[in-house]
Amino acid sequence: MDPAASIEIDAPIERVWAIMLDTEQYAGWNPFVERADTAQPLAVGNPIVLHVVWANGKRTRSPERITALDAPVTDPATGTTSALMSYVYEGLPARLGLVRGVRHQRLTQRPGGPTTYETVEVFRGPLVRLAGPGRVADGFRRHAEGLRRRAEAASSPEG
Repeated sequence: MDPAASIEIDAPIERVWAIMLDTEQYAGWNPFVERADTAQPLAVGNPIVLHVVWANGKRTRSPERITALDAPVTDPATGTTSALMSYVYEGLPARLGLVRGVRHQRLTQRPGGPTTYETVEVFRGPLVRLAGPGRVADGFRRHAEGLRRRAEAASSPEG
């Protein structure tokens, strides 16, 4: 099973999207990816190095490449607004064909509703189990909760 997480955020989709793109501020809210090194502004094709903190406190670096940055767009037929950020894992196991991973982070917001954040990592390859899908899923849950707290605080009068 591919690691995933989902959470509803009581904040406008544009606010959540801006927080996701502001990788230089991740240390202030993101307990899973404490830093993301990439050229600013973010762009499809750019390399991005994620500095990951596992639940046990151990750290690792994950080299990725941005594959999608679809800013919020509203479907005129439904009024639903959506956005997408994706990147592909480029570490040595990927180059050797042992573990491939693509992470998608999708936002959706129906008119008058909260923003839904969903993330999933689609893993493939013979050594996927060594990538630790369970610990990745835990990180995704912590990431989602941190994003919710940050976006809701930024939307409040005190934020």
